[in-house]
Amino acid sequence: MQKITTSLWFDDKAEEAAKFYVAIFKNSKIGEITRYGEGGMGSTGSVMSVTFQLEGQEFFAINGGPTIQFTEAISLFVNCETQQEVDALWAKLLAGGGKESHCGWLRDKYGLSWQVIPNALMRMMRDKDAQKAARVTAAMLQMVKIDLAGLQKAYDGN
Repeated sequence: MQKITTSLWFDDKAEEAAKFYVAIFKNSKIGEITRYGEGGMGSTGSVMSVTFQLEGQEFFAINGGPTIQFTEAISLFVNCETQQEVDALWAKLLAGGGKESHCGWLRDKYGLSWQVIPNALMRMMRDKDAQKAARVTAAMLQMVKIDLAGLQKAYDGN
């Protein structure tokens, strides 16, 4: 069991969201599902919470009602190796009503924010050549979904 687990508050779609995420990422699975009993906040037998893993990382989701909503103040950061991986995850996470944001950010149909980022972006932004890093940062700031070829072009000064 990992020491710290991300907890996600949903109105009433925790199980649905967990299944959606598990279907997108490899090495992922649904764990335990807990249901409300009589006298609980939800209707008897409805899902109270669900645990799930994405790429081996544990998450806890609760159906806590509409009181608390997701904001971009927290997002799930996905490291990607290739443009194909960025493109595939981008499309899957937007499916069913998600919304694109900026600089590799999106919000899925459940309102959870994600950053879908190729590893090369961080490597380029940390380059010791400040001009290269600045060009890459400027290019990234103009993007919605991160385009690795565009970043490479900026990095190379073309």
